[in-house]
Amino acid sequence: MNITRENRDALNAVVKVDIAKEDYSDKVEKILTDYRRTANIPGFRKGHVPMGMVKKQYGKAVLVDEVNKLLQEALNKYLTEEKLDVLGQPLPKTQDEIDWDAGDFSFEFELGLAPEFEVSLKSKKAITHYNIVAGDKMINDQVENIQKQYGKLISQTTVEKDSEITGTFKNEEKAIENTITLTLDKFKGSSAAKKFVGAKVGDVITLKTKGLYNEDQDLMHALKVSQDDAKGLNIEVTFTVTEINERELADLNQELFDKLFGKDGVKSVTELKGKIKEDAEKQFIQQSDQKLLNDVTEYLVDSTKFDLPAEFLQKWMQTAGEEQLDEVQAKEEYQKSEKSLRYQLIEGKLITENNVQVTLEDIKGHAKNMIRTQMAQFGQMNPSDKELEDISARVLSNQDEARRISEQLISQKLLTLYKEKANIKTKELTYEKFVKEVYGDK
Repeated sequence: MNITRENRDALNAVVKVDIAKEDYSDKVEKILTDYRRTANIPGFRKGHVPMGMVKKQYGKAVLVDEVNKLLQEALNKYLTEEKLDVLGQPLPKTQDEIDWDAGDFSFEFELGLAPEFEVSLKSKKAITHYNIVAGDKMINDQVENIQKQYGKLISQTTVEKDSEITGTFKNEEKAIENTITLTLDKFKGSSAAKKFVGAKVGDVITLKTKGLYNEDQDLMHALKVSQDDAKGLNIEVTFTVTEINERELADLNQELFDKLFGKDGVKSVTELKGKIKEDAEKQFIQQSDQKLLNDVTEYLVDSTKFDLPAEFLQKWMQTAGEEQLDEVQAKEEYQKSEKSLRYQLIEGKLITENNVQVTLEDIKGHAKNMIRTQMAQFGQMNPSDKELEDISARVLSNQDEARRISEQLISQKLLTLYKEKANIKTKELTYEKFVKEVYGDK
């Protein structure tokens, strides 16, 4: 057997694999001999079938199978030994119909080679890492929400601006009928709210859906329609009032604190607000870190310049998926995935150069922590080590789940790397200002 490579350019190569008869003949002969011993052919006793008949019936199929196995093994070994960093998979070059009686065979494969490039984490312009804090308004709003949640409902005869109104939205043409409890502060503007004030149980209020709520998702919830249906919906609906209540806020006393945090977990309004602030800011860390990860990724993709074997990759994409693509579809798929592919290559280089590793112990530890958190949500606060070991073993037996955890840990370690080595500035904002700055005023 002989394997040679011709580099067409820095990103494309052709590998030629020459297979001689002596490379496979012994193996083929052995398999056919085994077939002869076990073959059931009418007119012959088992083990006494003429070899010529066995070769005629099975010879070509065995030959093709063994040559293909030998070819794949040789190609994989060659790529490993030569330390070739290839993209996608080798593509067999189209050739005339193979003469399987020839004895010696030659096969050619196209390779897409990964580009050489340098990665720098030091951007000229500093990337912002947000320190998101819970402002007084957010904390006070959360305190009020708690008071509402644990408060009492007092029946009312007419709707007031702070009432909780239960009723049914209807539109026969669109088959809309949904019972909901709403408050007037959710409506966009004041015109809809004014129609409700003074209404009584049994009253029917007609509303236009266009501009009814600030957000499409609120309209989706109110009418129980899909996002697509809610977007731009401009119809009339009726709302039949079935119940009107006033929400009496719960007192901020020790009884309420104990319900929320256990016996003497919180002993004052100040401690309550401190707890709310602490819990909220733990969640904000995840948002802040994800934003940083996204921004560093964008910077790396935009600033790290290299070419890709685009023609090869498009050709490979035609047959790589579950469904075969034509040239146009493959080109479209490549354009959609090019940015992701570029980041994968950049990420791989950063992982290698900075020795970013995830061990089996890391994965087990993460799985245990995840399980411990989930069990705590169901009141199991102190699971035994054996319980955690057994459950984590079951979780990690699922390869997809194990892979997901591994990728998550890699992301965490890369994030740590970015915080250490990238050009980063910290900016402190309240959550409301963070949302406005990053996502626009909502």
